[in-house]
Amino acid sequence: MQVARKVTQMAENPWAGKKVMITGACGTVGKELLHQILALGPAEIVGIDNNEAGIFYLRQEVPDNVHLYICDVRDRDRLFLRAHGVDIVMHAAAYKNAPVCEDSPMEAVQNNILGTQNVIDAGIAANAERVLFNSTDKAVNPTSVMGTTKLMCERLITAANAQRRGKRPILASSRFGNVLGSRGSVIPVFANQIRAGGPVTLTDPDMTRFIMTLSQAVQLVVDAVFWAQGGEVFVTKMPVIRIEDLAIAMVEELAPEFGHDAASIEVRVTGHRPAEKIYEELVNEEEVRRTIELEKHFVVLPALEAVYQETIHEYAGQVPAKASAAYNSSLQTPMSREELRGYLRDNGLLDGL
Repeated sequence: MQVARKVTQMAENPWAGKKVMITGACGTVGKELLHQILALGPAEIVGIDNNEAGIFYLRQEVPDNVHLYICDVRDRDRLFLRAHGVDIVMHAAAYKNAPVCEDSPMEAVQNNILGTQNVIDAGIAANAERVLFNSTDKAVNPTSVMGTTKLMCERLITAANAQRRGKRPILASSRFGNVLGSRGSVIPVFANQIRAGGPVTLTDPDMTRFIMTLSQAVQLVVDAVFWAQGGEVFVTKMPVIRIEDLAIAMVEELAPEFGHDAASIEVRVTGHRPAEKIYEELVNEEEVRRTIELEKHFVVLPALEAVYQETIHEYAGQVPAKASAAYNSSLQTPMSREELRGYLRDNGLLDGL
């Protein structure tokens, strides 16, 4: 049995000279990921997406060592072709809108689950060093089609890592909270409702969510690639908000800019959407017993033991005691409304709306 070497610190710049493939390169996260990795000096970035217009416009922003292609993760042969020779695979392509996936469940299965298996197989065939999958808090105790597909993707990543015979590739996942300001997030929806004079609609005033900025989400992915030792799920510790507080804070901030009196804009409760959760979880009760805590992160260790080699999961900055409770938005103290307004302003989340 091979024993993986314990890694407690990374090289100064492990991205230098690497060939990197990013799936979903035209999405909000994929595009930011591309730009952040580009600044770290890779030899080449291969970006794939099924969005023709997105690729056309993104090509205007990138240098010659970034190659962008139309490619769908469901197309196994084309994916294998584009992955040939890459060192690192960053898998950000997915259907992420919960209501849309609820209406089209088989398409979500094909794109998210079967597409992820294709990405895994392409990474293995390319003999890549590392494969990292972007997951979501909705994968924890899922109630929706989208969350269920993301959970299955995490399981596929963990299983593939457990069954690898050699040192390559190391496969792992990262879990996001709600990325505020990303395409399809609630911020542009609320902004458009405020611009129209209201009402601003929310499904439940007691709903809580974990939040993170786009920069924080991508930083988690960039860090997790080389922290990973196999099969883990990396989670950033992040603030919690009440969705009602976000709606009211945005009304207070944006109504005057749009020529409205904030007091005149109604915040209307519309009731739950199908499969919607009142709170979100990033680490559940079952996972706590196998979760390592770092200063700013949690690392959920794989439940599936590696078949052919032992992996020692130890990390720089590890807190001596393991996580003691589920990381659940209903169990965390939410930001105050004033703190939330400051968070929105400081992170430029209302700029350009």
